[in-house]
Amino acid sequence: MSDMVVGVCTVELFMSDSQSLKDKRQVLHSIKDRLRGKFNLSVAEVEGQDLWQKAVLGMACVANEGGHVNQVLEQALNLIRGVPTVEIVRSQMELL
Repeated sequence: MSDMVVGVCTVELFMSDSQSLKDKRQVLHSIKDRLRGKFNLSVAEVEGQDLWQKAVLGMACVANEGGHVNQVLEQALNLIRGVPTVEIVRSQMELL
C-alpha cells in the first residue's frame, strides 16, 4: 500500500471592508472558487458563519508526499494573502 499524506490548514480571516454577511459571502465565494480551481483543494467555512467581518476557512489536500502537500497549502495561503480585502489573522497547518 502506498503512503498517503493529508494536509489540513485553518485560516482565520478578517475583512474590514465587509459591511454585511452578503459582502463577506461574496469575498469568500471568490476565494474558495479560486482555491478549488487552482489547487484542487477541499475548502469550507468552518467557523464564524454569522459574523460579517470574520471567517475561518478549512482547507484539505491529499498527496503521496508531505513536501508536496506543504507546498500546495503554502501556495494557497499566498493566494489568500494576495486578496486586498482580506487579512490573515492566524493560520495553522498540520500534516496527518
